[in-house]
Amino acid sequence: MALTPDLVAQVHRVLEDPGPDPHLAYHTDEDYDAVVQGLLASHPDGPETWLFAYGSLIWKPEIEHIEARKGTAQGWHRSFCFRVERFRGTREQPGLMMSLDRGGQCHGVLFKLAPENLETQLGKLVRREMTVRPPNNIPRWIAVNTEQGPARALAFVMNRQSRFYVGRLQPEVIADVLASACGHWGSCAEYLCNTVAHLAEHGIRDRNLWRLQALVAERIRTTAAHDGHPATTATLQCSRGLIAT
Repeated sequence: MALTPDLVAQVHRVLEDPGPDPHLAYHTDEDYDAVVQGLLASHPDGPETWLFAYGSLIWKPEIEHIEARKGTAQGWHRSFCFRVERFRGTREQPGLMMSLDRGGQCHGVLFKLAPENLETQLGKLVRREMTVRPPNNIPRWIAVNTEQGPARALAFVMNRQSRFYVGRLQPEVIADVLASACGHWGSCAEYLCNTVAHLAEHGIRDRNLWRLQALVAERIRTTAAHDGHPATTATLQCSRGLIAT
């Protein structure tokens, strides 16, 4: 990987959480409960419940699972396709985050959820993935192929009606944003680094993300050289346990 912890550290800044944007509407507990009940009512037939993870859910799932396996979602692809002005970006310097957008295919990880506390687990997931109204990510059951056979899995996919949806951007444009944007949760470069590294741990190499991490690394190096600040040993580790959304 070209995008190393040392380079990621160049983008990191210590920022305070600006808090919720007063101009936006946010989901309430009643909203989340309604979404969970809808998911339970539309649950595919069968006793198993699978979650399809394609980004930060792979390395910070925040839910209990009893099995993990690789899977491929047909008709969806990873895309840095929505803007964030909090968490990993600011209003002055927005970041870009990844979702599943329509078209192509996506190799990811399936997590099998325990049946005895399914409602609680789904509640955690929707609160993690859905913040503003209308949400950026919406939950739906999708078809996923695995070596053990087909499965129906819960995935959080891009809501193209979101005010933050930016569509399909050129890799060079995305790299410019990821190489500089940072929020109180960390930088977009950190998020990308973690995602690529943990996909590799599962034997998954997304060629688009692999190209993107190289572009981001190049831009960080160029900026550091121009500013006269060579890369130093990172205090943030691009590996495990970092928070993302």
